[in-house]
Amino acid sequence: MLKNHRYDILARNGEMARRLRDFDTLPPSQRNSMWLCLMHPEIREFSVDRERVVREGIAHLRAARAAHPEDQALTDLIAEFTTRDEEFARGWAERDIEVNGRGRTVMRPPDVGVITVDFEVLLPLQDPDQRLVIYRAVDEESRSAGDRLCAR
Repeated sequence: MLKNHRYDILARNGEMARRLRDFDTLPPSQRNSMWLCLMHPEIREFSVDRERVVREGIAHLRAARAAHPEDQALTDLIAEFTTRDEEFARGWAERDIEVNGRGRTVMRPPDVGVITVDFEVLLPLQDPDQRLVIYRAVDEESRSAGDRLCAR
């Protein structure tokens, strides 16, 4: 999945669309992974470790805001999250800016079981505002669950 500094989803492969959601069915304003995590009723419960995902997302958006103070779309997005999501508002008030470029996350897509993946965020040298996020299943159980999800 390719994202920008605001977490807008710029591109994704077909497998990612099948595993998570077909983002083309969403209005452009909702094709943002942080928006989906905070606001979308199905995706809100997708991450088993959602609290960590939200905390890291907030830290990333804080760093993005410092790097792009003129970005009105980013300012508007943060304002929307702060007013519509209590968890985001509390986290934003903590002022954490630690950004994590790799780690492990646990997802729970409906009807296939738990999927544990390692992720890595790569920043292209020519455009460091873009992020290529690569996910890899950590074990056979997660690979099998991912395959079942893709087979839908």
